[in-house]
Amino acid sequence: MNTSLDCIPCLLRQALDTARMYSDSAAVHEQILRDVLLWCGNMDMSKPAPVMGQRIYRRLRELTGVQDPYLSAKVRQNQLALRLLPELRAELARAKDPFELAVKFAIAGNIIDMGAAGDVSLPGVRKALAQAIAEPLSGAVDSFRRAAQKAETVLYLTDNAGEIVFDTLLIELLGPAKVTAAVRGAPAINDAVLEDAQMAGLADMVKVIDNGSDAPGTVLSETSEQFNAAFKTAGMVIAKGQGNYETLSDSPRLVYFLFKAKCPIIAKRAGVTIGSQVLQQSNVNITAVMEKA
Repeated sequence: MNTSLDCIPCLLRQALDTARMYSDSAAVHEQILRDVLLWCGNMDMSKPAPVMGQRIYRRLRELTGVQDPYLSAKVRQNQLALRLLPELRAELARAKDPFELAVKFAIAGNIIDMGAAGDVSLPGVRKALAQAIAEPLSGAVDSFRRAAQKAETVLYLTDNAGEIVFDTLLIELLGPAKVTAAVRGAPAINDAVLEDAQMAGLADMVKVIDNGSDAPGTVLSETSEQFNAAFKTAGMVIAKGQGNYETLSDSPRLVYFLFKAKCPIIAKRAGVTIGSQVLQQSNVNITAVMEKA
């Protein structure tokens, strides 16, 4: 997915917000904004916006020496989601269609996003969960269900800390024995890394690998050989969040995306309204994929 001109103000906002988390120094804040403004003048707009995000976070680590300024926030987000988990299990137990509701809960968790101005407070997450129960999905859950039942192996690309707790509910119904979960290879915003998967209990359920990259998405030219092999050979790939949608929506293989549309550019690309719960396939030639299978 190409970077839109409208992404540039958002990248500047992210840069300043993150700089303020990394450092109290006004000089650091000014330097990163000047860097980003300079880069934007020459950026390759054919690449997805998370590529610029990756560059911003790398520069901030260089300027400050701080490797993960979101660490304490991620711990709080994981704890918040774990606190809500018993309530969600109770909802699933009385649901007419537990699988569809688990998909909705996984998508609702995508509100815990510090890169797209999501509401990461307890009231904000509760509101997203209530919306998940009440509103329909934008996408065909039955075809997604059939694909999941047919697949012998599933690669599940996670997104944010906290959100991965809600992912465990869907993974339980997919069948943990056939699922491998992937997290980021290094800190990027509040995206989940291995430590978050352990705190969330995900690592106790399934095999967890990291993708070898610090991009806030999945840039296949930078991910590790282990991840690329899993991505290529998995019977089904499920990708959470807007960053993964931006970087994989034109993937050479079929990918199922689950995310909450929090950005007008993403919403327009997906053909939905802002706030929608989205289940969508990548823009791939399905016939060609089936012929190669």
